[in-house]
Amino acid sequence: MLACREEVLRLTDELVNVESVVNTAGEIRMADRLHQIIASFPYFGQHPDQLIKTRTVNDERERYNVLAFVKGTKAQSSKTVILMGHMDTVGIEDYAHLREKACDPRQLMLALCEEPLPQLVKEHLDSGEWHFGRGVLDMKSGVASHLYLLKYYSEHPEELAGNLVLLAECDEEDGSHGVLSALKELKKWREQHGFDYVALINSDFVSADCEGDENRYIYKGTIGKLLPSFFITGAETHVGSCFEGLDPNFIAAELTRRISYNPDLVDDALGEFPAPPVSLKQMDLKPSYTVQTALAAYVYYNFFILSWSPKEVLAKLKEQAVIAFDSALQTLRDRYRQYCERSGAAIRELPWKTRVLIYEEMQDMLVKEHGERFVRHMQAFKAKLLEDKSLDTRMFAARVVEEAWNWMRDKSPAIILFYSSLYSPRVEVTGKDERERQLLDALEQAIAALQPHYRHPIVAKNFFPHISDMSFVALSDDEEGIRALCDNNPAWGTKHYVEYQDIRDLNVPAINIGPYGFDAHKKYERMEVAYSAEMVPNLTNEVIRRLLK
Repeated sequence: MLACREEVLRLTDELVNVESVVNTAGEIRMADRLHQIIASFPYFGQHPDQLIKTRTVNDERERYNVLAFVKGTKAQSSKTVILMGHMDTVGIEDYAHLREKACDPRQLMLALCEEPLPQLVKEHLDSGEWHFGRGVLDMKSGVASHLYLLKYYSEHPEELAGNLVLLAECDEEDGSHGVLSALKELKKWREQHGFDYVALINSDFVSADCEGDENRYIYKGTIGKLLPSFFITGAETHVGSCFEGLDPNFIAAELTRRISYNPDLVDDALGEFPAPPVSLKQMDLKPSYTVQTALAAYVYYNFFILSWSPKEVLAKLKEQAVIAFDSALQTLRDRYRQYCERSGAAIRELPWKTRVLIYEEMQDMLVKEHGERFVRHMQAFKAKLLEDKSLDTRMFAARVVEEAWNWMRDKSPAIILFYSSLYSPRVEVTGKDERERQLLDALEQAIAALQPHYRHPIVAKNFFPHISDMSFVALSDDEEGIRALCDNNPAWGTKHYVEYQDIRDLNVPAINIGPYGFDAHKKYERMEVAYSAEMVPNLTNEVIRRLLK
């Protein structure tokens, strides 16, 4: 085994000391510092063209990736392993009065000793076997592990039969501009240096599946994530005559009741179960207070997938939206009848009917109704909307749907279903081709070799359960699924665009060997040192050696 613990810890602290909160200038400082560290390795003094810092593309912010590679001399080989990890973190506001120490693990741990802590946190802190701080777990210790291996092989290229590439990317915590931009550099290096990318090893954090779970997990592939969104129109009315209209918030509430936490919408595969959908935003679009019910509401949901395509999810959610609309109308009719019976008012038939459209269906209707005039108007509207930098992709998409709805001749209440954000594709690594089989064999052998050196079980599972940039290095979806995604995202081609062909071109099988810990994205974020600083680099190294044997 490599004696790497102290060096990985030192590198972790050096990276954590740079506050690199996503979507801040700290991302630039982080890239600068990492580039400086790698440039200080003698190997890169002799091979400066093998280290680059590149700006992201199609990105409203200035930020950079850092890429480097070492060419092995043990044997001439085009085989290349990519080591990937992100440099950005979530914010530090949750540290409250300890905010200034959040990125200084040593000072933070001293300060925490004086704080009232939950029992498990206190036990970990007192043990000396856990390391605290923003980013120590997610995921700078993982980057430090990769950095250690890059440094080791830069000093011992005679031990490497093949090539080792490091990709440290920005913006993983938000829009994945980093990895999507880096794809072009990786493709360029493949052409220039003849690299055959046989595997990618990510180093994002891992944690227990449930309380009492002692396993340390390694993941083959990753979960996918969609953001299905619903624009809901009603019929406005004065609140004093509420049954004369249809409140879109009422429909939205029923839609959320139907979709959130629904086990029927869990896409299980290979014996694994992601979390069910849950609402991430629910709002109406009234700009200010009035006593009129809202014209429209907007709601979107986190939606994890393991095997379903974006097209299949649209079909399933359209079905759920129909059920929710039906249910909302039936409840409304029942309550109206009860109200009339109590008040003595005459009962009339409420006119509302269930109506659910996928965005693509609405677009087709509008083009048929209005032709090129509608198309030109929407192009100009989107161009103008882009000037509003306060709008994220999700609200941008909602405003586009709202504007398109204004062109509808039939404005009876409806639900419009669409996607409003980045799709993180699911990735399966199941042994379906020779590269995948070799990677899985190398992983199995690495675990077997190192398990005797560690007291907790090291277990391989099929899907990394959190959003990860592994989603953008291979693509399991077919063209039909991707086309449904693009055609049903109102921001596509303006506020939002992904070059999926770059992902298909790279198409490298990916696994995740990352640090173990607790409370990622929380103020007690911490990693277990023995696994994170010793086992992770050694497991990664064993996989590299077996792939590049």
